[in-house]
Amino acid sequence: MSTTVNEAIADADARDDAEFVAALDTPALKSRFERDNEFLFLDEFLPSQTTARFQARIPELIDHVHRNYIPRHKKGGSVSRYTLDELAPEIPALYRNPKFIAWLESMTGEKLEVCPESDPHAYALYFYTEPGDHIGWHFDTSYYAGKRYTLLLGVVDESSSKLEFELFKNDDNRETVADARNLRPGAMCFFNGDEVWHRITPLGDGERRISLTFEYVTDAHMSGWQRFVSNMKDSIAYFGFKQVFKRNKR
Repeated sequence: MSTTVNEAIADADARDDAEFVAALDTPALKSRFERDNEFLFLDEFLPSQTTARFQARIPELIDHVHRNYIPRHKKGGSVSRYTLDELAPEIPALYRNPKFIAWLESMTGEKLEVCPESDPHAYALYFYTEPGDHIGWHFDTSYYAGKRYTLLLGVVDESSSKLEFELFKNDDNRETVADARNLRPGAMCFFNGDEVWHRITPLGDGERRISLTFEYVTDAHMSGWQRFVSNMKDSIAYFGFKQVFKRNKR
């Protein structure tokens, strides 16, 4: 990253948007996370001022949205970490904040690592802004050697679109639990990507939905073949080849 970007993120670091986690009832939330197959949904999580700072960046980010369409699976737009580094430093600052990561570790009981700089999906914004925008049923499959944990944060939700999910999908000894939620501004959903089957239902006319995703892993090593597969997925389904391979210039 350039010095300018580093300085911007440092300024955001200094504000420390992660102080709020100290007030959370961590033992109770951890119990819910474990009970629900490493899944936790909270309607109120981020402080309103933090969400407002993220929302304030949206007008400038709109011009950098990469839209894609995969028949029968996905339609929508995305902004990768590289653009967020440059235009929304509050986002990478929260993503890598030690207090924030420590709180997530208290949920998982795992040592969590941030994703390498070469991963455009480490943190990203998803834009659902046209009728029919959606993503079909999927797991957040880990291409890393360890587990992948996904954190979804609501930024804008002026829609009827819902996050639908199924818990215990991989457990033959448990009945699958299905539910659906709106990811309102400030809400969160934290889960083991290999365990939670989920989708975003199609957007209606005149609606808008923008969410933020953070990705953490327990082992950031990745084989050359898995890196190739991951890069191709991100290029085709999310950010485009230019953004995914921008790391080669960094």
